[in-house]
Amino acid sequence: MCCTHSFDEAKNEPLSPPVSLDGIKGMKFFDPHVHMTSRTTDDYQAMADAGVVALIEPAFWLGQPRTGIDSFRDYYSSLVGWERFRSSQFGIKHYCTIGLNSREANNEALAEQVMEMLPLFIYKEGVVGIGEIGFDDQTAAEEKYYRLQLELAKEAGLPVQIHTPHRDKKGGTRRSMDIALEHGLDPCKVIVDHNNEETVKEVLDRGFWAAFTIYPFTKMGNERMVEVAKQYGSERIMVNSAADWGISDPLAVPKTAALMKIRGISDADIELITYRNAITAFAQSGQIDEADFSAVSGAIDQSQKFEGNTVLRGGQQPRIDKSSIIIS
Repeated sequence: MCCTHSFDEAKNEPLSPPVSLDGIKGMKFFDPHVHMTSRTTDDYQAMADAGVVALIEPAFWLGQPRTGIDSFRDYYSSLVGWERFRSSQFGIKHYCTIGLNSREANNEALAEQVMEMLPLFIYKEGVVGIGEIGFDDQTAAEEKYYRLQLELAKEAGLPVQIHTPHRDKKGGTRRSMDIALEHGLDPCKVIVDHNNEETVKEVLDRGFWAAFTIYPFTKMGNERMVEVAKQYGSERIMVNSAADWGISDPLAVPKTAALMKIRGISDADIELITYRNAITAFAQSGQIDEADFSAVSGAIDQSQKFEGNTVLRGGQQPRIDKSSIIIS
């Protein structure tokens, strides 16, 4: 609301009805694109309470450029280390994809160093793909490092998670797919992310996985996603939150499932779009076993330590009554 609006005007603005998650109780969800490094432990707890049992955290841009190779090294280390542990403390299995994001590919001197380092991380436990990679401004440097990382994915036998650009999305998405095919990648091992109504048909027609990001005010809303599901079905389609340091919602996947159920999408299709398809696509890495999900959720001990640290601060006890207004 800008400063010229009155509070009375704000009161009259229509509000969206709250989506109840009661209708999806008991369902399991997999968020295949969420940046938990940027989120709080409360977000982890809310996701677990809503039925999220596993997630994938792609390497991405942190909001400002990194200035040296050590900042990349520490970041990648956190994705396969501390963040994986932190997620387990809330009963959620954490995986990641590792790559040089398109925005920072334009710093070629630093990008060269990152490319030398990537093989040290992509074979680590919990890494299920190369990502998120692709185009931002669609520069020559972005294309260079996108191509190099496609070759790295082929060598490692890993799926690829593609970031499609915000500007000229249709052209950038087509270009991303053209280059992937040029490098001999099997479309069934490539997840094209951030789709919309403009791109979905071509992505599916060409045999790629079509991922949709439910992100407020941009990318896709979940009402639009319901219509996409009604038109295209559930084959090779998945949804994610891409929740990060921006205005975003880590409950976007279960909320979308709840809205789909209200709007008449079958439980079988909901399960494919919000859980099963992500597993099928990324399990091609050889790293995902559904049995691990229940093992993590059944063995929560928040007093456990990772390199001497726990999620409990200053002698805290695990918070039991999450609905209480009193915070002891």
